[in-house]
This record gives sequence, C-alpha cells and structure tokens, in this order.
Amino acid sequence: LYRYLGGTNAHQLPVPMLNVINGGEHASNTLDFQEFMIMPLGAKTFKQALQVANKIFHTLAKLLKKAGHGTQVGDEGGFAPNLKSHEEALDFLVKAIEEAGFRPATEGENAVAIAIDAAASELYHDGIYTFKKLKKAIEEKRQGFEPTRVQFTTEEMIQYFRHLFHTYPIISVEDGLAESDWKGFVRFTQKFGKTHQIVGDDLTVTNAKILAEAIEKKAINSILIKLNQIGTVSETLDTIELAHKAGYTTVISHRSGESEDTTIADLAVAVNAGQIKTGSLSRTDRIAKYNRLLAIEEAIQSTAQYKGEKVFFNIKK
Repeated sequence: LYRYLGGTNAHQLPVPMLNVINGGEHASNTLDFQEFMIMPLGAKTFKQALQVANKIFHTLAKLLKKAGHGTQVGDEGGFAPNLKSHEEALDFLVKAIEEAGFRPATEGENAVAIAIDAAASELYHDGIYTFKKLKKAIEEKRQGFEPTRVQFTTEEMIQYFRHLFHTYPIISVEDGLAESDWKGFVRFTQKFGKTHQIVGDDLTVTNAKILAEAIEKKAINSILIKLNQIGTVSETLDTIELAHKAGYTTVISHRSGESEDTTIADLAVAVNAGQIKTGSLSRTDRIAKYNRLLAIEEAIQSTAQYKGEKVFFNIKK
C-alpha cells in the first residue's frame, strides 16, 4: 500500500511517539494529561528506535514497581499509575531514559525526547482549565496528595507549559489548549512555536478547511492526521499536502479504540510523514503497526531513511 500511495518517493520511516504513561480519559488514574510519550531521536534506524523504546519501557516498569505503583496499562498500552502530578510522571520518564542508558534530550547522540498530549479540551469549561482528576484526589484526601493549584486561565496554562519546557526535554505538545480556545492557541504558538512542535488534533480534526484557518491564524505548526476521522484517503492526503506546503510537520495517528489493521503504518511511509503515534509496546493492536513498519524498513533497506531529530525541520531546538 505504501508503494501504491507514495510511489518511489516513499522511503522515510517515521519517528515513533511511544505512549508510555497514560492519563486523562484513557486511564482510570490521577493524571489529567492524556499521554506522556518518548521519541527516540538519536536512533539511526526505525528498528533501533524501537529497541531504544523497548528498553526504556521495561526500565520504566521496574522503576514504577520499585516505587510501589501498579504497572497496569491504559487504553493505549502505556502504564497508568496513580501519580501526584504531571511533573512526577515526567520525572519517572527522565529517570527511565537515563537508567536505560540514553540521554533525556531533544538533540544529539542517544537523545530521547518527551512528547505530551494534554487533550486539554477535556479540562476546559467556561474559560478555565481544571485538572479534574487531581482535584478529586485532593478533595478525597488521598494519601500523599497535598493541596495544590488545579485551575488555570489560558495565560496560566501557557505559563505552566513554559515551566514544563524549562524543566524537561519536551519537544512536542498536542492539544495543549482546548479546541475552542483559538486565541489561546495563537498565543501559545507565538510563544513556543519556534522551539517546540505545537500539534493540533481536536483543534483541526484532520480537516483541510480547518487546517487552512489554523495556518492563516498561525495557531499551530503541526497537525495530527487520523485517517478514519475525516473519512476518505483522498481527503486525508489533501490535508497532509496542505500541511506540508505550509511548512508544517505531520503526525500520523491511531485512535484510542484500535484494531490490528496496519494501514496507518503504510500511510506514514507513503507520505513521508516523519512521525507516527500508535500507542505503546504492549497490546497487539498497537504492536501490529510497529511490526508492519519494521517489515517496510526491511523491504526498502538501501533507500530507507530515519531522520530522528531532523524530522523537526520547522523549529530550532
């Protein structure tokens, strides 16, 4: 399929965004942000990227167990521990990257960066963002949960991300603000769009018309592409083409409820998307996509490219 859709130009294997800690609507834990992901940017091939991720995933499991947390998985195959803050989740990721023998960084040798899907539309009501799960844990006086700030205006959310960006090797944020908060997205991208990938998903829903508006307003610098969201392959390809023409990066994505169909793996290579988001390294519905990408890399051997950190062509890290 990748050859049929992409012809001889289809040769770029995507950098995977591997969801290793789940929260939000996809997990019954205390984390409000939906996905905490790792991106093996220092790897030289897709196969090597998966080996790096696998090592970190198993190291993270050991660290969580050692700290007394369960290692049950969420909808997308990542762990779903009851942590006290997003910072605690990020601390675990940094430690797992280091203990697995890699560098928590956005560039350079052995670099593994972090990506977040905040799914902030779920947190937004009447102009205020509320970390609802954290709020509930504090109200229920759950052990170890100290009173802390749980409500933010748009400007305060932007400042919160500034703090996270300064503290952790985060390269990409998806849906950092709510889909209805267009003005907020514009400000967010003005502030961070030169150094971070700002991905629209709920904001743009793989729709070329909405993407055109986002391009005009400079609301994002990257778009998430879900093949079955817009409905047809041709409409999906139109949206990807529009994004690439605007100098935006594209991330091909699964849905939270997935089958073992591997079409999106072929699509990612066909359009040289550069990035794919298809869950963790557990659950067969997720692993099927990774296996398909390994098979494609094997099939196109000499022309296969894995760009690592160079995939972020429109930002300066």
